[in-house]
Amino acid sequence: MGIFDGLLGNARELCAEDVEQDIDRLLTMGEQVEKAYRLVRDLIIFTNKRLILVDKQGLTAKEIEYHSIPYKSITHFSIEAAGHFDLDAELLIWILGEEAPIQKKFSRSVDIYELQSVLAYYVL
Repeated sequence: MGIFDGLLGNARELCAEDVEQDIDRLLTMGEQVEKAYRLVRDLIIFTNKRLILVDKQGLTAKEIEYHSIPYKSITHFSIEAAGHFDLDAELLIWILGEEAPIQKKFSRSVDIYELQSVLAYYVL
């Protein structure tokens, strides 16, 4: 179901240590990757200091945008767990000064409760 999830836009969990090695130039001293998810080509990375959204642009993904959101800028968030007939779960994050939330979909294989627990730990 991994390829199917990717085509539908659902994220899947990655090994935090591997992602940390890939983005080591972006991390500050003492910053560690807690959780990471791939959404087709893009990444959603939760560190112990901030949320990083990696947007690979264009067909060749030569341009990459790194969007860094300090946890203190997150005003609130919500999750929608996958039901019996749903294929995915959803995370919505509202950022201070932004009207529309950031919306990400996750496959059933991702424990959305664990993800929100990590987010809640740093936001609350």
